[in-house]
Amino acid sequence: MALIDKYFSRDDLKRIAQACAEVEKTTSGEVRVSIYNKKPWRLRKKSVFEVALAEFYRLGMDKTRDRTGILLFILLKDREFQILADEGINKKVEQNTWDKIADELTDYFKKGRYVEGVIETVKKMGKILSTHFPRKPDDINELSDEVSVR
Repeated sequence: MALIDKYFSRDDLKRIAQACAEVEKTTSGEVRVSIYNKKPWRLRKKSVFEVALAEFYRLGMDKTRDRTGILLFILLKDREFQILADEGINKKVEQNTWDKIADELTDYFKKGRYVEGVIETVKKMGKILSTHFPRKPDDINELSDEVSVR
């Protein structure tokens, strides 16, 4: 049994994807969630930030029109996660905003409320993005809303 199955069912992953799709209706930003059971062998000596950055590029999140991709990356085995935003977002939103949301997610995880924590985090990320990057008339969904699981 993969570690992810302990924390997230298929329905949970669908609900998370739906939350991503829902928040993207209010912003030109692109929100993704990626969950790794453990670090890939080739990245085993890297920090959670470095693994999240590799995933950010693997998912093509740096290719959005306005550089407004944001990733919630979760590393289950190491019990770590990272919120990683592209440069368009970083020009307008300070890192401490994401750090505060990350602290709130930590509280959810400590209480064993994984799915609820991820969905609430996605909603909070979306709310901040909609303030700085409202949806444009010609906006398209540039990236999949599916949760990437590895």
